[in-house]
Amino acid sequence: MVTARAFPSDERFGLTAQIRRSVASIPTNIAEGFGRTGDRERGRFLDIAVGSANEVEYQLLLSKELQYLETTVYEGLNERVIEVRKMLISLRAKLRSSQVARGP
Repeated sequence: MVTARAFPSDERFGLTAQIRRSVASIPTNIAEGFGRTGDRERGRFLDIAVGSANEVEYQLLLSKELQYLETTVYEGLNERVIEVRKMLISLRAKLRSSQVARGP
């Protein structure tokens, strides 16, 4: 398990806080989207969740490049982020296909 303690103390409230916000934004946007009534709105929030996953991917890469994360730790976390993004994109595609099937 990776904790903020692995980062320098001056980054614990910088980059680590940014990573936490981006990570929390993914399920938050999924929940908000599925609290909406239409597939179009749900899809919009899924797109935002994908964007948050992209942010996490970059923030992890930056953390590795700054040598705050070991390469093996980065690779494991990055694989998880990529898998989450794939699931979000797949769900978004299913929503789009159901919109097409029902029509406008």
